[in-house]
Amino acid sequence: MKTVKKGFLLLAVALFISGFGFAQGSLKIGYINSNKLMGIMPEADSAQAQVKIYAAGLQKQMQSMAQEYQSKVRNYQSNVGTMSDLIRQTKEKEISDLQQRIQAFQASADKDVQKKQQELFQPIITKVKNAIDAVGKENGYNYILDVSQGVVLYYGNGDDITPLVKKKLHLK
Repeated sequence: MKTVKKGFLLLAVALFISGFGFAQGSLKIGYINSNKLMGIMPEADSAQAQVKIYAAGLQKQMQSMAQEYQSKVRNYQSNVGTMSDLIRQTKEKEISDLQQRIQAFQASADKDVQKKQQELFQPIITKVKNAIDAVGKENGYNYILDVSQGVVLYYGNGDDITPLVKKKLHLK
């Protein structure tokens, strides 16, 4: 639903801009597919590899906690018949607490991976944005649209500036 609203908003803006462009004279619009561009950047590959390594470390910790949980559950199940009420309640609380710690760790790990990804990719995104801005200024573009975001409904009359940005970033 948000994408549809963005699409309609972008369409309204594009219609407004095109009307404004006719009134002002020449309006130069370019477009880029930033996802494709990011896909060929060595820095992005390196950042993605670092994120995978970081996530794998957290996953290893998660597996260790899960093994501990399974071990405690198996131990509890095999000995529950011989336990006093106090020991049984203590073991149940240990298992419950461990389960809650695992759930909290999972939620925290997911956030940490997202934070790490943002931390590693932000300089790359900034570099791409700066290159797009420079290409836009150097080539006299009024607007540059990113077609990879899925809200551009049509872009046939614009110029694909991806090759210019690739050149600016020294990419093949």
